[in-house]
Amino acid sequence: MIGIVKYNAGNIASVANALERLGYDYIVSGEASVLQKADKVILPGVGAAAMAMNYLVEHKLDQLIVNLAQPVLGICLGLQLMCRHSEEGDTKCLGIFDTIVRKLPAYGLVPHMGWNNIVQRKSALLAHLEDTDDVYFVHSYAADFCSDTIAVCDYLKPFSAALQKDNFYATQFHPEKSSVVGELILKNFLNL
Repeated sequence: MIGIVKYNAGNIASVANALERLGYDYIVSGEASVLQKADKVILPGVGAAAMAMNYLVEHKLDQLIVNLAQPVLGICLGLQLMCRHSEEGDTKCLGIFDTIVRKLPAYGLVPHMGWNNIVQRKSALLAHLEDTDDVYFVHSYAADFCSDTIAVCDYLKPFSAALQKDNFYATQFHPEKSSVVGELILKNFLNL
């Protein structure tokens, strides 16, 4: 069973639909006892970092997430919340990845919305992908590079498109909206 963290931060339905298309059972929950028993956990997200972190802290999901032992995948805002700090709302985040999330330079082109390719390092999450494969992004903030960066995208500036540390994985892009390439990434995660 795949656990999807319910924390009032968008795109749960699109992640659930993607799991259904792939034939996986899932449960959407904000309860520690349910998420701890899940085989894998997905932390999706669309929204503002401060509001999302406030919800996680208020419902004690912050400590739950950082202590999960099974594979965990953060998506978009989920990736940002797994970092140390976000400039958005000057927000202290979960600190799983030791990096800062910064606003993309504006130049009239923010948010970064649409298809873009990523340059990757070896990772089970990104197995069988080519550097020419495109994935779908929608964001105005992005994580700086760090030792956990496993993929890079360049939009106005280079940023971490995917991160991995121990059992924690995260993508700035939306695999659930990235067609065949995104399905491959989700399958890679679900098969860990």
